[in-house]
Amino acid sequence: MNMLAHPSPRDPQDDQRTGLSKEALKRSFLDNLFYLQGKFPTLATKQDYYLALAYTVRDRMLQRWISTAETYTRNASRTVAYFSAEFLLGPHLGNNLLNLGIDDLVRQAIRELGLSYEELLGQEEEPGLGNGGLGRLAACFLESLATLEIPTIGYGIRYEYGIFAQDIVDGWQVERTDKWLRFGNPWELVRPEWAVEVRLGGHTEHFTDLNGRTQVRWVAGRTVVGMPYDTPILGYRNNTANTLRLWCAEAPEAFDLGTFNRGDYYGAVQQKVVSENITKILYPNDEQIQGKALRLEQQYFFVSCSLQDMLRIMRVQNIPLERFHEKFAVQLNDTHPAIAIAELMRLLVDIQQVPWQKAWAITRKTFSYTNHTLLPEALEQWSIALFAQVLPRHLEIIYEINAQFMDEMRIRFLGDSEKLSRLSLINESGERYVRMAHLACVGSHAINGVAALHTTLLKQDVLADFHELAPERFSNKTNGVTPRRWMALSNPRLTRLLSETIGEGWIKNLDQLQSLEIHAEDAAFRAQWRFIKRATKEDFASFLRRRTGVTVDPSSIFDVQVKRIHEYKRQHLNVLHIIGLYHRIKSNPNIEITPRTFIFGGKAAPGYRMAKLIIKLINAVGEVVNQDPVVDGRIKVVFFPNFNVGNGQHIYPAAELSEQISTAGKEASGTGNMKFCMNGALTIGTLDGANVEIRDAVGAENFFLFGLKTEEVEAWRAAGYQPKEIYEANHELRAVIDLISEGYFSRGDRELFRPIVDELLRRDPYFLLADYQSYVDCQDQVGLAYCDQERWSRMSILNTARSGLFSSDRTIREYCEEIWRVKPVEIDLSAKSTPHPAFSLATA
Repeated sequence: MNMLAHPSPRDPQDDQRTGLSKEALKRSFLDNLFYLQGKFPTLATKQDYYLALAYTVRDRMLQRWISTAETYTRNASRTVAYFSAEFLLGPHLGNNLLNLGIDDLVRQAIRELGLSYEELLGQEEEPGLGNGGLGRLAACFLESLATLEIPTIGYGIRYEYGIFAQDIVDGWQVERTDKWLRFGNPWELVRPEWAVEVRLGGHTEHFTDLNGRTQVRWVAGRTVVGMPYDTPILGYRNNTANTLRLWCAEAPEAFDLGTFNRGDYYGAVQQKVVSENITKILYPNDEQIQGKALRLEQQYFFVSCSLQDMLRIMRVQNIPLERFHEKFAVQLNDTHPAIAIAELMRLLVDIQQVPWQKAWAITRKTFSYTNHTLLPEALEQWSIALFAQVLPRHLEIIYEINAQFMDEMRIRFLGDSEKLSRLSLINESGERYVRMAHLACVGSHAINGVAALHTTLLKQDVLADFHELAPERFSNKTNGVTPRRWMALSNPRLTRLLSETIGEGWIKNLDQLQSLEIHAEDAAFRAQWRFIKRATKEDFASFLRRRTGVTVDPSSIFDVQVKRIHEYKRQHLNVLHIIGLYHRIKSNPNIEITPRTFIFGGKAAPGYRMAKLIIKLINAVGEVVNQDPVVDGRIKVVFFPNFNVGNGQHIYPAAELSEQISTAGKEASGTGNMKFCMNGALTIGTLDGANVEIRDAVGAENFFLFGLKTEEVEAWRAAGYQPKEIYEANHELRAVIDLISEGYFSRGDRELFRPIVDELLRRDPYFLLADYQSYVDCQDQVGLAYCDQERWSRMSILNTARSGLFSSDRTIREYCEEIWRVKPVEIDLSAKSTPHPAFSLATA
C-alpha cells in the first residue's frame, strides 16, 4: 500500500486550506509536495518533505495573519514598532505547530504517511540573524507580543548570510558561511509593492524656497531599494499573527545594458553587487574602514526603510502626520537603530515640511531606548569623517539637535564645561565622534536597562549625566524569555509533568508555576522529577555523541556553560576549575569526586583572538582529561560546536548546573540563566546581571553564590589589583596555571597559551584569579549537594516553581503599561473579513 497516496474519503469540511483534521493536513501536505515542490514521493527528498510540511503549516497561519492585519488596519490600532538589527528567531516549524496547537495531530499525520516527524523538523535551516542574546531577546519579545495580542511590527534586516556556522577543527574554531537561504524560506512572503528607496552618500545643498524658508536638499551619491520580506509571528493558542518585516537591499536597476554594450561587463552589474552588499552578511568585520562604513549603512538602511513604511501605513489608515507618535511606539533595541531619530527628523522636516520644533516633539514622543551593555567599548560611536561620507544630511541634523540641546544644558549647568562635554552628542576628545547612545537618550522619551543591577549601574555610571538630567525617564525592564519555546517546545517530558500536576495554564501565565512549590515536599513527585531529568539527559547524551563523538555518563552532573565566548563571561575561569579537579585526581587517584560532565558551547567573534584561544584551551584540556585513564571518567569535558537556538533546545532541558560566572558589573542581564532556571537547573554565579533577581526569586539557599560584588571589584581595581600576588599565594592556583604555561595541554608547546597566562598574571582585567578560590569552594559545595539527590531535586523543583518572573510575557506587560501605552487587540476569525480573492474578483 502506498502510504503517500491521497487520503480518502474527502470530508467536505476539509477542502479549505485552514482545515485542521488529520485528513486535511495529510491532503494539504501531499498537494504542496506536488504543486509547490513539483515532486512525487519516489523523487522527493527530506528537504522536499520538510518544505511541503512548512507550507502546510503556513497555509493555516495565513488566515490569522491576514485577519490580524485587517483588524489593525480597520481599527487604526496603536502599534509597537520594534527596531532591532538582530532577530535570532530559531527554527520556525516546531514553534508554529505548538502555537497553533496542532503539533500532536501533525506528528500523527506525518507518521501515518510513513515519514519521521523528527527528521523533517531537523531539515529546517536556522536563520542565524543575530549574534546571541540581543537578537534572541527580540525574538522572545515578538512571540510574547503576539501571545498578549499587542499590535506589533518587528523591523530588521534580512541578512543573506547570518552568523557563521562553527566547526571545531583540531580544537580551533573554524567559521563556515551560514547559507540559510540556500533552499529558500517557506515562512516569508516578499512584498515588492511596498519597496522603498534609500539614499546614501553625496552632499547637501541649502537654498531658500519661494516662501523665504531655508530648505535643505540631499543630493545622494547612490540609491538602493529596500525590499520587504514578511514573516508571520504567531501568538500561543490565539488568533493573533503579527508581522516581522525584514528588509533586503537591491539595486534600482539590476543590470546596466548600456555599460554592458560598451564592453564593461563587470561595470554592468557593479551597482547590483555594491547595493546588495548592504544586507549580505550579519555585522561585517569592522576593523577596516570599509567594514565600518558598511555597518553604518546597514543600520541606516533598515531604519529608513522602516520609517518610510510606517509613513505609508499612516497614509493607508488616513491618520494625520502629526499623530505619528500616537499611532506608533518605536522601541530601539540598543544603539544600532539610534540613527532612526535623525532619519525621522529628516523625513518630517525635509520631506513632509513639518516645522523643526513640532517634528522634534513628535520624534521624542515616538522613540524609547533600551540599553543593553555596561561595556564602554560597546557603546557605538561613529567618526565624524565616516558619518559625513555616508550620511551627510543626518550629520547636519545631529549637529542641530546637539546645538539646541547644548544651549539648554548651558543654562542648566552654568559653567560646568566638563558636564557639557560629557553630555554632548559629539565626542570632542581627540578624533571627533558621534555618540549614538547619547543621540538615543536625547531623542527618546524613555530609557531602560534590562536587569535591576544593570539599570542601577546605568544610572550611577554609564548614563549618569542623563539620569541626573531626567530621572523620571529611566526605568528597569528585566529581560525575560518565552516559556513556549524554552519549556513547552524544548522540554516535552517536563511540560507533560507540569501540565498533569497543575494544569496547562502555566504555559501562558508562568506565575502559575508557583503552585509547584508544595510538590517539592512530595517524595513521589521528586522521584518523577528525577526520572524525567534522567531521561532527558540520556537523550542529550546520545545527541552529544552524534555531534562530537564524545560519550558521557548521564549519571554525572551536567555542568553547562553555553553563551558567546568573551573574556568577561569567564569561560576560562571554568577551565581553571576543571584543571584544578584534574590536578587533584592526578595528585591523589583515590580521591572522591562527584562525577561531572563539563559542557561548553558558544561562538567567538572571528576577529577576537583571545576568545578563539579560549575555545582552543577548552578543547585541549578536554583532549587530555578525557583520555587519561587515571581520571577514569570522573570528569569529562565537551565543547558542543555551533551553539544556536536549535541546539539550545536540546541543551537547556538536560542541564543540571548553570554556569553564570561573569565578572560582577559586566553582564547587562543574561537570558540563558533564565532558560536554565525554568528547566530546573541550579545556578552557580556571581551577583551580576539578572543573577541577582534569580537568586532573590528562587531563594539564596537554592543558588550557589561566589565571587566579588560589583563594588568590591571596583575597590580592588582602585587599590591597584596585583593578580600575580594571588597566583603566588595560592598553591593549587599556581599549579593549575603552571600546567598551562608549561605546555601540559599543548603537547609541550609553551607558547600556544602564553597570551592567556600572561594576561591573567599581568592584568587579569576580569578578576579570574581574585574569584578563583571562592569559585572552587563553591563548586565543592555543588558536588556535596548533588550527592544528596532528594535535596538536589527539591532545589531543582523550586528553581522551576519560582521562575515565573522571567517570562518575557511579564517584561512585555511592563513595557506596554509603563512605556508604550498600548493595549491588546483581540482578533476574531469568525467576524466578517476580507473575502477570498476569488470572491473579490467575481464581485469587483
